[in-house]
Amino acid sequence: MRVLSQFGGGISKEITDAVPEVEVVEVPTDGDVDPTVEGEVLLAMHRSATLPELASRGVRWVHNFGTGVDGFPQEVYAGRTVTCSRGAGAVPISEFVLATMLAFEKDVPDVWLHEPPKHWSWAQLGQLHGRTLGLIGLGGIGTAIASRALAFEMRVVATRRSHAPSPLAGVEVVDLSRLLPAADHLVVAAPATANTRHLVDASALASVKPGVHIVNIARGSLIDQDALRVALDDDRVARASLDVCDPEPLPAGHWLYAHPKVRLSAHISWSSPDLYNRILELFVANLRRYLAGEPLEGVVDPVEGY
Repeated sequence: MRVLSQFGGGISKEITDAVPEVEVVEVPTDGDVDPTVEGEVLLAMHRSATLPELASRGVRWVHNFGTGVDGFPQEVYAGRTVTCSRGAGAVPISEFVLATMLAFEKDVPDVWLHEPPKHWSWAQLGQLHGRTLGLIGLGGIGTAIASRALAFEMRVVATRRSHAPSPLAGVEVVDLSRLLPAADHLVVAAPATANTRHLVDASALASVKPGVHIVNIARGSLIDQDALRVALDDDRVARASLDVCDPEPLPAGHWLYAHPKVRLSAHISWSSPDLYNRILELFVANLRRYLAGEPLEGVVDPVEGY
């Protein structure tokens, strides 16, 4: 059985070492595709130009090496199973979110000294203990964030698409209208779909608790950035820590780079020394399931978009 892989760097050997019964053929992410190449499985790179062409080459299962599938062409889903590396980045992303919340409460890095301060042994810092975390999204990443927030003795409220109870004890599942005015830290951790575009819009921002800290580690499309700018300027939002934005990459001169209340990073909250191995483990485990005729994990719903 042949696996088409859009990744080099030794990943082909790692796959065949783990699952010797498969052949791995490396294929391009752009440019021309060898007209003779075919395979049953495609290990895909998000938004690659050759994705539709490669999927048409006998592929029955497409696995996205990342988590988000926004931007996957609809024709890729036709007659095929699509999976993603769901949950692979939950640990580094949740740690990044806690770092942004602590930075907000403890005024990091501004507390570090470069000259004698006006006052010694005096400050007005905040704390996470007793604060309310509002989570938009309670999947693998949202649950990992909640777990760490609970360890800081925060109150955690969350909203999710389904009416299922929280997978984690101590998390209150509420609707968005109850979550927004309660949250001291509002964390966006939902997938990017047609239904979640501008989920945090002017109306939502009018309902938040004044002085809220907003964190987005999902996709930039979930927040209406024009409405966010207004909310920052009128002090309803005290800070926006954004690891994602719209568009990406963000062009030079964009207001998000210069706004004093924005902390912007280049979509790197997932970064971790263990992430590559974790993603590869998930794919190999699914590959073994596929060969055994077992249900795959991380299956993407083509209608919902995640």
